[in-house]
Amino acid sequence: MREGLFIKKNIDKWKQYQYEPATDPDEMAGQFTDLVNDLGYSKTFYPQSKVTIYLNGLASRIYLGIYRNKKEESSRILRFWKRELPLVVRKYHREILYAFIIFTLFALMAAFSAAHDETFVRGVLTDRYVDMTEENIAKGDPFGVYKNQDQLSMFIWIARNNIEVSFMVFICGFALSIGSIWQLFMNGVMVGAFQYYFFSKGLGWQSILVIWINGTLEISSIIIAGAAGMVLGNSILFPGTRKRLDSLKRGGKDGLKMMIGLMPVFIVAAFLEGFVTRYSKMPLVLSISILAVSLFFVIWYFVVYPIQLEKKSRPV
Repeated sequence: MREGLFIKKNIDKWKQYQYEPATDPDEMAGQFTDLVNDLGYSKTFYPQSKVTIYLNGLASRIYLGIYRNKKEESSRILRFWKRELPLVVRKYHREILYAFIIFTLFALMAAFSAAHDETFVRGVLTDRYVDMTEENIAKGDPFGVYKNQDQLSMFIWIARNNIEVSFMVFICGFALSIGSIWQLFMNGVMVGAFQYYFFSKGLGWQSILVIWINGTLEISSIIIAGAAGMVLGNSILFPGTRKRLDSLKRGGKDGLKMMIGLMPVFIVAAFLEGFVTRYSKMPLVLSISILAVSLFFVIWYFVVYPIQLEKKSRPV
């Protein structure tokens, strides 16, 4: 094919690619493939022609556009964790504080009730669990429940259970926040009764050093999920100047971002419970270190860092 005919046949397409660049990634990739074919043909038959230089430049521009889109997608994910999520968390620090207070009060109430009613713990934790734990205590392995399954199976089951429980706490926020508060009540009572039981057996501090290896992240996630549910419910109850539907959309979006932000926490908590907590006789320094790192992360990422980021984001 003569060069003039080759140009005449394709010039309209090339101009469209140049002056009307695609924004859809698939379309952009299609244009790039098409140009590469034309460029290959041009290099073969017209290697010294200006059209070859033109096509090379146009193909390079589209390639850079594809690369830039990929880079923006990856930076978008990084931006979510570094900026977007912490600012959403900061926006709802009050709800997180309320959820923490509610959970803690119910846990303390449960411990108080267990101290004055011997049947309370069995009513909350079930006879089967208490009997099994007492058998383990008699065997000299009070935390043997964490060794009943192989590590991988336990990790998968716990991760799924953590996600299901936390999303249930969140979704119950649709019931005007009352549902999430009720879920915080049930989980708080369970934790309070559970912790009192081990203290009553003289295993309180040992239980903290073992169970709270995973419990620090797990309970923090439930509390933040409760706060996300309250964000959802309050958006219905208190729409402010917005239409109730618009307020619900905003509350649902922000609450869902908080839940997405908890996903890695669920996974790490499940990993610790499945692979680490079973070593109940690990060195004291190691146990305290894991607890300290988990607690530091929760306080820093969900409390301190969002406050620092908000201050930096304020206009001077």
